[in-house]
Amino acid sequence: MKEESTLDKAKDLFTEFLKKNRCRKTPERYAVLEHIYRSEGHFTAESLYQEMQGEYRVSRATVYNTLELLAQSQLVVKHRFGTQEARYEKAFGDKLHHHLVCIDCGKVKEFTDKSIRTAIQAKRFAYFEPCYYTLYVYGLCSRCKQKRRRSDENQK
Repeated sequence: MKEESTLDKAKDLFTEFLKKNRCRKTPERYAVLEHIYRSEGHFTAESLYQEMQGEYRVSRATVYNTLELLAQSQLVVKHRFGTQEARYEKAFGDKLHHHLVCIDCGKVKEFTDKSIRTAIQAKRFAYFEPCYYTLYVYGLCSRCKQKRRRSDENQK
């Protein structure tokens, strides 16, 4: 039930954005939005395109262009985790979270921390009013840490 109401609200916001910016309201654009809001986690534009090929007739250009419109309308967030290809995730109706990014394999894990959120919300900035924030913590996942440890042991 929550998923449907979030998707419906996202569709309404996207429709308003498209009207305001004089963009066409095409079935393909809404198919991209629906696919994103029915999925979980982070994705690349290319992986989204590949996933949609079985269900929808949508071009690669439409996927890329729609992602840009969705980012402008703040319905998706575009992330740049280090030097990796841009990744996206839905933004509307999703809980505030942070990201752990492995510098070796690129795996991204989400986490929440109430104390971090509280500290950032309590922080006052001179001549600046924050709207939202993102936190990335870079390091090694347990698998990559173990690989490095084995590699170091083998070199001794």
